[in-house]
Amino acid sequence: MAPITYLSFVMAFVVVPVAILAGVLAVSRRFRPAQLFGTGLLAGVALVYTVPWDGQLIRIGVWEYGSTLLGQLGVVPYEELLFILTQTVLTGLWTTLVDVPDGRGSVTRRQRLVGVLAGGLVGVIGLAVLLVPSGTYLGAILVWAAPVLALQWGFGWPILVRARRTVTLAIALPTAYLWAADRLAIELGLWTFSPDRTTGLALLGLPVEEALFFLVTNAFLVQGLVLLGWVVERDALPAVTDVIDTTVERVE
Repeated sequence: MAPITYLSFVMAFVVVPVAILAGVLAVSRRFRPAQLFGTGLLAGVALVYTVPWDGQLIRIGVWEYGSTLLGQLGVVPYEELLFILTQTVLTGLWTTLVDVPDGRGSVTRRQRLVGVLAGGLVGVIGLAVLLVPSGTYLGAILVWAAPVLALQWGFGWPILVRARRTVTLAIALPTAYLWAADRLAIELGLWTFSPDRTTGLALLGLPVEEALFFLVTNAFLVQGLVLLGWVVERDALPAVTDVIDTTVERVE
């Protein structure tokens, strides 16, 4: 039996589910142009924002790969680039399936400030964790996540709270699935982690850093799409109201 490679793993555990979700959306006619555009946009942003960070962690030995690789962009495997893109699409399609955009609600300046400060606090905690060598991976995730969380929470955390059931469902399922897939990849030896750069804490064999990574990245994607849906619907509401008012006036 041929050994499982990083590429075959991504194809089987991410690309195939993406194809299935795309089929479900097509059959159910749930495709929404704004969220699909948002998913594509987030995929590009994910690559630009993640690859330099990913590459730096590889350079300092936080993790290494135990399978044959197709090639590398710098030190980042091509398979890793595919994983980043397909995870974004996977979570984006799932969010499109479960989310119903709602343009109601508003955000005050004070609320925006609170959101930015909360995201900044995540970064401060990350910097503190980085002071300990074994906190390298954990601290790096928190510092890397802080600017995105500050931006999203500052833009509209009350909207995310208002849509908390949708946000929770949209984040929870792909995160749990990717936790299981990542746990299997570790078991198969597709990648290993430095004991000196990680805490050694694990949840059912899954390093807490990996669990946090998938939780945070899926939160980025879901929050971004929910906020995009809110903006689109919010801007559309006045136009719809005008049409209704005009129709009522003509009837009268």
